[in-house]
Amino acid sequence: MNTMRGASDRDPRPAREASEPILNVVSLAKSFDGIDAVRDVSFAVHAAEIVALIGPNGAGKTTCFNLIHGELAPDRGDVRFEGRTLLGTPTHRLARRGIARTFQVAATFASMTVRESIALALAARAGRDGTMLSAPLSTHSTRADALLRRTGIEALADAHCAALAYGDAKRLELALALAAVPRLLLMDEPTAGMTPRARRELMQLASELARSGGVAVLFTEHDMDVVFAFADRIVVLDRGEVIASGVPDTIRADARVQAAYLAPAAGPQ
Repeated sequence: MNTMRGASDRDPRPAREASEPILNVVSLAKSFDGIDAVRDVSFAVHAAEIVALIGPNGAGKTTCFNLIHGELAPDRGDVRFEGRTLLGTPTHRLARRGIARTFQVAATFASMTVRESIALALAARAGRDGTMLSAPLSTHSTRADALLRRTGIEALADAHCAALAYGDAKRLELALALAAVPRLLLMDEPTAGMTPRARRELMQLASELARSGGVAVLFTEHDMDVVFAFADRIVVLDRGEVIASGVPDTIRADARVQAAYLAPAAGPQ
Protein backbone atom coordinates (compact mmCIF):
# COMPACT_ATOMS: atom_id res chain seq x y z
CA MET A 1 0.00 0.00 0.00
CA ASN A 2 1.35 3.40 -0.98
CA THR A 3 0.86 6.40 1.24
CA MET A 4 1.24 10.06 0.41
CA ARG A 5 3.17 10.88 3.54
CA GLY A 6 5.11 8.67 5.92
CA ALA A 7 4.71 8.80 9.68
CA SER A 8 8.20 10.24 10.03
CA ASP A 9 7.18 13.19 7.85
CA ARG A 10 4.28 14.26 10.05
CA ASP A 11 4.31 17.59 11.77
CA PRO A 12 5.24 17.08 15.43
CA ARG A 13 2.07 17.10 17.50
CA PRO A 14 1.94 18.24 21.13
CA ALA A 15 1.00 15.64 23.72
CA ARG A 16 -2.76 15.66 24.33
CA GLU A 17 -3.14 13.20 27.16
CA ALA A 18 -3.26 15.95 29.78
CA SER A 19 -5.88 18.02 27.92
CA GLU A 20 -9.61 17.51 27.77
CA PRO A 21 -10.88 16.29 24.39
CA ILE A 22 -13.19 18.52 22.39
CA LEU A 23 -15.28 15.49 21.39
CA ASN A 24 -15.79 12.55 23.72
CA VAL A 25 -17.86 9.60 22.47
CA VAL A 26 -18.80 7.38 25.40
CA SER A 27 -20.17 3.83 25.04
CA LEU A 28 -22.50 4.65 22.14
CA ALA A 29 -24.95 1.93 21.13
CA LYS A 30 -27.66 1.82 18.48
CA SER A 31 -29.66 -1.06 17.03
CA PHE A 32 -32.20 -1.32 14.23
CA ASP A 33 -34.82 -4.11 14.30
CA GLY A 34 -32.73 -5.99 16.84
CA ILE A 35 -29.49 -5.73 14.85
CA ASP A 36 -26.66 -3.82 16.49
CA ALA A 37 -25.31 -1.09 14.18
CA VAL A 38 -23.06 0.44 16.86
CA ARG A 39 -22.02 -1.35 20.06
CA ASP A 40 -20.22 0.29 22.97
CA VAL A 41 -18.23 2.69 20.80
CA SER A 42 -15.91 5.05 22.67
CA PHE A 43 -13.20 7.42 21.41
CA ALA A 44 -12.11 11.05 21.73
CA VAL A 45 -10.87 13.84 19.46
CA HIS A 46 -8.73 16.73 20.69
CA ALA A 47 -8.23 20.24 19.34
CA ALA A 48 -5.91 20.45 16.32
CA GLU A 49 -6.19 16.69 15.84
CA ILE A 50 -7.35 14.79 12.76
CA VAL A 51 -8.97 11.43 13.54
CA ALA A 52 -10.13 8.97 10.88
CA LEU A 53 -13.03 6.59 11.53
CA ILE A 54 -12.64 3.63 9.17
CA GLY A 55 -13.99 0.16 8.60
CA PRO A 56 -15.56 -2.07 5.96
CA ASN A 57 -18.99 -1.38 4.52
CA GLY A 58 -21.62 -1.90 7.21
CA ALA A 59 -19.14 -1.35 10.04
CA GLY A 60 -21.26 1.44 11.55
CA LYS A 61 -19.32 4.53 10.49
CA THR A 62 -22.23 6.56 9.13
CA THR A 63 -24.49 5.47 11.99
CA CYS A 64 -21.83 6.67 14.42
CA PHE A 65 -21.58 10.00 12.59
CA ASN A 66 -25.35 10.39 12.68
CA LEU A 67 -25.38 9.69 16.42
CA ILE A 68 -22.68 12.28 17.01
CA HIS A 69 -24.43 14.90 14.87
CA GLY A 70 -27.89 14.24 16.27
CA GLU A 71 -29.62 12.77 13.22
CA LEU A 72 -30.11 9.66 15.36
CA ALA A 73 -30.63 9.21 19.11
CA PRO A 74 -28.52 6.50 20.74
CA ASP A 75 -30.03 3.61 22.65
CA ARG A 76 -27.24 4.00 25.20
CA GLY A 77 -24.17 6.13 25.74
CA ASP A 78 -23.30 9.80 25.43
CA VAL A 79 -21.68 12.29 23.08
CA ARG A 80 -19.93 15.15 24.87
CA PHE A 81 -18.64 18.29 23.18
CA GLU A 82 -16.36 20.52 25.25
CA GLY A 83 -17.53 18.70 28.36
CA ARG A 84 -21.28 19.06 27.72
CA THR A 85 -23.63 16.45 26.32
CA LEU A 86 -24.95 16.83 22.80
CA LEU A 87 -27.83 14.43 23.35
CA GLY A 88 -31.14 16.12 22.73
CA THR A 89 -29.56 19.08 20.91
CA PRO A 90 -31.41 19.75 17.63
CA THR A 91 -29.13 19.46 14.61
CA HIS A 92 -29.82 23.04 13.58
CA ARG A 93 -28.36 24.24 16.88
CA LEU A 94 -25.08 22.37 16.55
CA ALA A 95 -23.47 25.10 14.45
CA ARG A 96 -24.11 27.50 17.31
CA ARG A 97 -22.29 25.05 19.59
CA GLY A 98 -19.31 25.07 17.20
CA ILE A 99 -19.87 21.91 15.13
CA ALA A 100 -19.96 21.72 11.33
CA ARG A 101 -20.46 18.73 9.05
CA THR A 102 -19.91 17.87 5.41
CA PHE A 103 -21.69 14.94 3.79
CA GLN A 104 -20.93 12.12 1.34
CA VAL A 105 -22.85 13.97 -1.37
CA ALA A 106 -21.90 17.63 -1.62
CA ALA A 107 -24.79 19.89 -0.63
CA THR A 108 -24.76 23.42 -2.05
CA PHE A 109 -27.25 26.14 -3.00
CA ALA A 110 -27.83 25.21 -6.64
CA SER A 111 -29.59 28.42 -7.69
CA MET A 112 -26.95 30.77 -6.23
CA THR A 113 -23.45 31.72 -7.26
CA VAL A 114 -20.53 30.39 -5.25
CA ARG A 115 -19.91 33.78 -3.62
CA GLU A 116 -23.61 34.25 -2.81
CA SER A 117 -23.88 30.84 -1.18
CA ILE A 118 -20.90 31.52 1.09
CA ALA A 119 -22.24 34.99 1.91
CA LEU A 120 -25.56 33.39 2.87
CA ALA A 121 -23.77 30.97 5.20
CA LEU A 122 -21.88 33.87 6.77
CA ALA A 123 -25.12 35.83 7.16
CA ALA A 124 -26.71 32.83 8.87
CA ARG A 125 -23.89 32.72 11.39
CA ALA A 126 -24.02 36.48 11.98
CA GLY A 127 -27.78 36.54 12.37
CA ARG A 128 -28.67 33.55 14.50
CA ASP A 129 -30.82 35.92 16.54
CA GLY A 130 -33.43 35.73 13.74
CA THR A 131 -32.24 38.71 11.67
CA MET A 132 -29.95 36.84 9.35
CA LEU A 133 -31.28 38.49 6.20
CA SER A 134 -31.77 41.98 7.61
CA ALA A 135 -28.54 43.09 5.91
CA PRO A 136 -27.75 42.50 2.21
CA LEU A 137 -25.54 39.53 1.41
CA SER A 138 -23.05 41.94 -0.16
CA THR A 139 -22.01 43.05 3.34
CA HIS A 140 -20.38 39.63 3.74
CA SER A 141 -18.56 39.62 0.39
CA THR A 142 -15.12 40.42 1.84
CA ARG A 143 -15.21 37.45 4.21
CA ALA A 144 -16.76 35.29 1.50
CA ASP A 145 -13.85 36.11 -0.81
CA ALA A 146 -11.42 35.19 1.97
CA LEU A 147 -13.05 31.76 2.28
CA LEU A 148 -12.98 31.36 -1.49
CA ARG A 149 -9.23 31.97 -1.46
CA ARG A 150 -8.72 29.68 1.51
CA THR A 151 -10.43 26.78 -0.24
CA GLY A 152 -8.90 27.49 -3.65
CA ILE A 153 -12.07 28.32 -5.58
CA GLU A 154 -11.76 32.10 -5.91
CA ALA A 155 -11.82 31.80 -9.71
CA LEU A 156 -15.31 30.29 -9.44
CA ALA A 157 -16.82 33.07 -7.31
CA ASP A 158 -19.38 34.07 -9.95
CA ALA A 159 -20.16 30.55 -11.18
CA HIS A 160 -23.51 29.02 -10.30
CA CYS A 161 -23.27 26.17 -7.80
CA ALA A 162 -25.29 23.87 -10.06
CA ALA A 163 -22.58 24.13 -12.74
CA LEU A 164 -19.65 23.18 -10.50
CA ALA A 165 -17.56 20.11 -11.11
CA TYR A 166 -17.88 17.57 -8.30
CA GLY A 167 -14.48 18.32 -6.77
CA ASP A 168 -15.18 22.05 -6.78
CA ALA A 169 -18.58 21.43 -5.16
CA LYS A 170 -16.77 19.53 -2.39
CA ARG A 171 -14.45 22.51 -1.86
CA LEU A 172 -17.45 24.82 -1.72
CA GLU A 173 -19.12 22.56 0.84
CA LEU A 174 -15.97 22.82 2.97
CA ALA A 175 -16.05 26.62 2.61
CA LEU A 176 -19.68 26.62 3.76
CA ALA A 177 -18.71 24.56 6.80
CA LEU A 178 -15.85 26.94 7.59
CA ALA A 179 -18.24 29.88 7.45
CA ALA A 180 -19.64 28.62 10.76
CA VAL A 181 -16.16 28.98 12.33
CA PRO A 182 -16.35 25.47 13.80
CA ARG A 183 -14.26 24.03 16.60
CA LEU A 184 -15.22 20.52 15.48
CA LEU A 185 -15.50 19.56 11.81
CA LEU A 186 -17.18 16.25 10.90
CA MET A 187 -16.42 15.07 7.35
CA ASP A 188 -18.34 12.04 6.08
CA GLU A 189 -16.52 10.52 3.08
CA PRO A 190 -15.08 13.93 2.09
CA THR A 191 -13.17 12.66 -0.97
CA ALA A 192 -15.77 10.26 -2.41
CA GLY A 193 -15.97 10.56 -6.18
CA MET A 194 -12.91 12.79 -6.47
CA THR A 195 -9.71 12.26 -8.46
CA PRO A 196 -6.58 11.28 -6.49
CA ARG A 197 -5.14 14.78 -6.88
CA ALA A 198 -8.38 16.44 -5.75
CA ARG A 199 -8.50 14.09 -2.75
CA ARG A 200 -5.05 15.13 -1.63
CA GLU A 201 -5.80 18.80 -2.10
CA LEU A 202 -9.08 18.69 -0.17
CA MET A 203 -7.58 16.80 2.75
CA GLN A 204 -4.59 19.13 2.78
CA LEU A 205 -7.06 21.98 3.27
CA ALA A 206 -8.64 20.16 6.20
CA SER A 207 -5.21 19.40 7.62
CA GLU A 208 -4.15 23.05 7.43
CA LEU A 209 -7.42 24.03 9.11
CA ALA A 210 -6.66 21.74 12.05
CA ARG A 211 -3.05 22.81 12.30
CA SER A 212 -3.55 26.57 12.01
CA GLY A 213 -6.94 26.98 13.65
CA GLY A 214 -6.91 24.36 16.37
CA VAL A 215 -10.00 22.72 14.89
CA ALA A 216 -10.73 19.08 15.74
CA VAL A 217 -11.46 17.04 12.60
CA LEU A 218 -13.20 13.65 12.53
CA PHE A 219 -13.61 12.05 9.12
CA THR A 220 -14.69 8.77 7.54
CA GLU A 221 -12.89 7.58 4.45
CA HIS A 222 -12.46 4.48 2.28
CA ASP A 223 -9.24 5.63 0.57
CA MET A 224 -6.48 4.25 2.79
CA ASP A 225 -3.83 6.44 1.14
CA VAL A 226 -5.80 9.47 2.35
CA VAL A 227 -6.28 7.98 5.81
CA PHE A 228 -2.64 7.09 6.41
CA ALA A 229 -1.40 10.34 4.91
CA PHE A 230 -3.52 12.76 6.93
CA ALA A 231 -4.87 11.13 10.10
CA ASP A 232 -3.07 11.67 13.40
CA ARG A 233 -5.03 8.76 14.86
CA ILE A 234 -7.31 6.11 13.41
CA VAL A 235 -10.33 4.41 14.98
CA VAL A 236 -11.33 1.16 13.26
CA LEU A 237 -14.88 -0.18 13.41
CA ASP A 238 -15.99 -3.68 12.46
CA ARG A 239 -19.57 -4.90 12.89
CA GLY A 240 -20.35 -1.89 15.03
CA GLU A 241 -17.47 -2.28 17.47
CA VAL A 242 -14.11 -0.56 17.87
CA ILE A 243 -11.49 -3.21 17.13
CA ALA A 244 -8.45 -0.92 17.16
CA SER A 245 -7.46 2.67 17.85
CA GLY A 246 -4.08 4.35 17.55
CA VAL A 247 -1.54 6.10 15.36
CA PRO A 248 -1.31 5.05 11.70
CA ASP A 249 1.73 2.79 12.08
CA THR A 250 0.03 0.90 14.91
CA ILE A 251 -3.15 0.44 12.90
CA ARG A 252 -1.28 -0.68 9.79
CA ALA A 253 0.45 -3.43 11.78
CA ASP A 254 -2.64 -4.60 13.71
CA ALA A 255 -3.57 -8.17 12.75
CA ARG A 256 -7.26 -7.64 13.52
CA VAL A 257 -7.41 -4.60 11.27
CA GLN A 258 -5.59 -6.40 8.47
CA ALA A 259 -8.04 -9.29 8.67
CA ALA A 260 -11.16 -7.11 8.89
CA TYR A 261 -10.31 -4.32 6.50
CA LEU A 262 -6.84 -3.60 5.17
CA ALA A 263 -6.13 -6.93 3.48
CA PRO A 264 -9.47 -7.04 1.59
CA ALA A 265 -9.03 -3.37 0.61
CA ALA A 266 -5.67 -4.20 -0.97
CA GLY A 267 -7.23 -6.67 -3.41
CA PRO A 268 -8.97 -6.00 -6.75
CA GLN A 269 -11.34 -3.04 -6.59
